[in-house]
Amino acid sequence: MDQSGWFVHKFGGSSLADAERIANVATLIQKEYKAGRKLFVVLSAVYGVTNKLISMVETASGRDKERHFLEGIEELRDMHEVIAERLLPVEARGPFLASLNADLRDLRDLLRAVWIARTASENLKEMIAGYGEMWSTQLVWSKLRSSTTTFSCSWMDARDVLVVRRPNMNQGSSGSGLPRRLLNWQKSQSRLDGWIKANPTDVVVCTGFIASDEDGVGTTLGRNGSDYSAACFAKLLQAKVCEIWTDVDGVYSADPRQVPDALVIRSLSYKEASELAYFGAKVLHPDSMTPLVNDSIPMRIRNSFRPQAEGTLVRAEQKLSEKLVKVLDSSVGVKGFSTMQNVALVNVEGAGMIGVPGIAGRMFTALYNSNISCILIAQASSEYSICAAVPRDAADTAKAAIENAFRFELAEKLIAAVNVERDVSILAVVGENMARIPGVCARLFDSLLNAGINVMAMAQGSSERNISVVLRAEDETRALRAVHAAFYLSRLTLAVGVIGPGVVGSVLINQLKEQREFLRKEFGVDLQVRAITTSRKMLISGTDDAIDLDSWKQEFDSRAQDADIEKFAAHLKSSSMHSVICDCTASPIISDYYESWLTSGLHIVTPNKKANSSSMEQYNALRVAMKQGNRSHFFYEANVGAGLPIISTIRDLLRTGDRFLEIQGIFSGTLSYIFNEFDGSEPFSSIVNRAKQNGFTEPDPREDLSGMDVARKVVILAREVGLDVELEDVPVASLVPEALAGSDVSIDQFMERLPEFDDNLSVAASEAAASGEKLRYVGVVNVAERKCAVELRRYPETHSFGSLKGSDNIILFRTVRYDAQPLTIRGPGAGADVTAAGVFADVLRLAAYLGAPSAAES
Repeated sequence: MDQSGWFVHKFGGSSLADAERIANVATLIQKEYKAGRKLFVVLSAVYGVTNKLISMVETASGRDKERHFLEGIEELRDMHEVIAERLLPVEARGPFLASLNADLRDLRDLLRAVWIARTASENLKEMIAGYGEMWSTQLVWSKLRSSTTTFSCSWMDARDVLVVRRPNMNQGSSGSGLPRRLLNWQKSQSRLDGWIKANPTDVVVCTGFIASDEDGVGTTLGRNGSDYSAACFAKLLQAKVCEIWTDVDGVYSADPRQVPDALVIRSLSYKEASELAYFGAKVLHPDSMTPLVNDSIPMRIRNSFRPQAEGTLVRAEQKLSEKLVKVLDSSVGVKGFSTMQNVALVNVEGAGMIGVPGIAGRMFTALYNSNISCILIAQASSEYSICAAVPRDAADTAKAAIENAFRFELAEKLIAAVNVERDVSILAVVGENMARIPGVCARLFDSLLNAGINVMAMAQGSSERNISVVLRAEDETRALRAVHAAFYLSRLTLAVGVIGPGVVGSVLINQLKEQREFLRKEFGVDLQVRAITTSRKMLISGTDDAIDLDSWKQEFDSRAQDADIEKFAAHLKSSSMHSVICDCTASPIISDYYESWLTSGLHIVTPNKKANSSSMEQYNALRVAMKQGNRSHFFYEANVGAGLPIISTIRDLLRTGDRFLEIQGIFSGTLSYIFNEFDGSEPFSSIVNRAKQNGFTEPDPREDLSGMDVARKVVILAREVGLDVELEDVPVASLVPEALAGSDVSIDQFMERLPEFDDNLSVAASEAAASGEKLRYVGVVNVAERKCAVELRRYPETHSFGSLKGSDNIILFRTVRYDAQPLTIRGPGAGADVTAAGVFADVLRLAAYLGAPSAAES
């Protein structure tokens, strides 16, 4: 018989949990058969049955006083009788129940023997553990035979075909505590060929998990043995594919319980799949792929609850061409991430190890003799230290074994100590093509650094297929999310907290709402507003959900709580791996919190000028705090010029080696408007009044006319170019008459009396106009002389300052490169829309620093 057309399908326990799910499996088998395929179906036991059988052995051998093993037998009877009643027609029920009851009588006798002996041999345990597959396969076989679809369907007891070799003391464990079972391929092939010849059929329903030894005694293939059974039959049949049906859509790029944005990986090589499986990808077992590799038989992981999903295809290695490697980003080489919990790190260090041959060999021999598996090894090139990751429950045994092996060196102080770090996890980065694409390691460690996570040890094989890092268990989820986002396998999530949802803050929230979906879809950046606060009330999100920006005002009115700025910051920090506070106030009270926020790792974006124009001591403290906060970021483009790129331009010039000579600018939109209107033909007070009526000034125009807002911007710019300047050192030519500056003068009184002081400014404007010049209120940073000033100056109408219109800001950078013709930036420097846009741009700049892509995803 030509066996090349076989398709092997394996269904796990979750796909067989009840009558409805078993009926679904039968429907899938019928659908595959109707597609013209010969099917070899391998089944696990009904969900939970194997565990129950093993528990019954333990109950019997331990003579548990709280529970009798006979109770378990009745539970198994009830479970399978209910399934049979709901699944099978009456005529098919009788044979199944007769077989079930016969097996349960045998099982009772076996457990009775265990109870009497108070122990159970491995052979007996495995015989009992294998009953579940007998019952599940008979249920499915009976269901298929009773269906209206006509096809030949045979039931196979795998013990009649699969023969395992006798355990070898050196062949290791399957990970279940049972010896690793290796097939006798020659005998198994001979038996399978004979079985198929004697039972010509289109569909075979076969027991998973169980086999027989070379003496014909029933045994198992170890836990997860049903997957291995399916792979063995696929090899023996030279099947076209081995499909493993489970309850998930495939192999994910990370554990979706830890990384909600984890993706199903469409294709993996056998080696990639083995690496992910070893480090905890539960849907795969390393042993299950071994029989398929040499014959290049593909395996596909599929979801029995969503059969329309493509799943994950595991096949032979697919290497990228050299030409493609050269143009690919480092993220392309990474397929997925996996973690291993419950690990301890054992470290041996001492100067006496340097250059001494055999140290590593003695250490690993000690672990081997204690039957301890070494998960990961790392050694510095200096040979001063060597560490090994071991299962956490074996840490004390490992430490004692190593100390015993090096007792002489420890006594002589040649080895300083054997230390154990408990509660660590291993994070593995897996990808077949990582070795050929530069920058993978750099991106990995940069993402962990940005998340404030320390790497305790790392290991990388020469194949570079797996890069493993050891970190503290408490950091595992944050680390997994950080690296997953860094390689664009999931969205970079940024939790946003808005302080001051007033004029600028409310516009910012609306801009975030309008752009959120676009940024998620095109750039993989998810901006989630998690908290909004005023000085009195605050609204915070739930644990897993962002605030609904379509209804935030209504939510704020209905469920806001009393404002607590420390609780606000703590909630934001706990909401995401990356969190940013957008301070849209002008409050010095809020800016006083910046240092502690930055130190704690929170990022800050703000148009609030108070922090950067306060004392040099506080200014420098914020820069130190950023370093202490594991690269926390402080962005403040909107401090000067709202949305104009002033701060960023200064930084770009300095970073590229240019030197500043002078900065001049019209930094106040209010004063720009006033002096663009004022030429002496109309009183200054009249124009101020018109500006106030049009909403161009602060409620109290003296805040604009005093020049202090301009002075703060000048101080910020001076500090950006390297000058140590205090606000009080800057001479400011205030436009507020001294007689009207006091707090005892109300706003109304100020506006009423301002015309009394028009003459001086009118004369100055007229004189300027007569010379073809304009009055302009400017801020100046003279870098060469290390001086700053805020003053009223005259400029020719042909000068860029003299020709300014409306309320625009303008700034001139005179540098070594831009000396003869200064670099000019001009545009709206005030207003809620452009200020909020400046804050928004800084938030996106922060996302880019944290690893968001610089171009839209294709």
